[in-house]
Amino acid sequence: MPPKKKVRKRTINSDGDADNEVDSSPKPSLKRKASSSVEALEGTSAKQYCRWLMKSEPESRFENGIDVKFGIEDLKALPNQTSCWDGVRNYQARNFMCQMKEGQLAFFYHSNCKEPGIVGIMKIVKEAYVDHTQFDKKDVHYDARSNPEKPKWSMVDIQYQRMLKRFLPLSELKEYHLQHRTNGGPLKDIMLFTRPRLSVQPLTTEEFDFILSLEDQEPL
Repeated sequence: MPPKKKVRKRTINSDGDADNEVDSSPKPSLKRKASSSVEALEGTSAKQYCRWLMKSEPESRFENGIDVKFGIEDLKALPNQTSCWDGVRNYQARNFMCQMKEGQLAFFYHSNCKEPGIVGIMKIVKEAYVDHTQFDKKDVHYDARSNPEKPKWSMVDIQYQRMLKRFLPLSELKEYHLQHRTNGGPLKDIMLFTRPRLSVQPLTTEEFDFILSLEDQEPL
């Protein structure tokens, strides 16, 4: 970005956990979730997904003098409403991003805020490539252990598609999750509740379609 103000987006789930994501250079950067340490390697399923949920913080929070805020309105304000999704420092979240294919859809989830939940839809417009922030000593997500010849961290580019017709709060999604665990339903195993610490989560087609259908229904 032209003279770039470091605005960073960070994703944390409703329980206050975080995984990292940050600022960028070749593209308007969206800074995302940061954890204080690079997390240990987690195994990832060989199962292939085609829908996603990605978390970011819509409210200001400063880390090392950098505002990690990046909500959907910030994405909409960028040129072409497009940004890289950088700063992910969790191995499983990174591995999920490496599975993403151009054209796939993801929910934009507001995290670590007064009312977390899903606000809109974005599209993957560039598949995984090297996250340059891991080599930037001034960046919150600098990783001294990452070798430029064999980078550890990747990012994708995403583009805003639309807002949901209504905000889908975490509390409502949790009610459906609990109902479906008891009686069966598409959200019974959703990672938003089974692996809540992940900032980048896969969704089955059934999970994605069910959640999307909720925008046309009255809140619980």
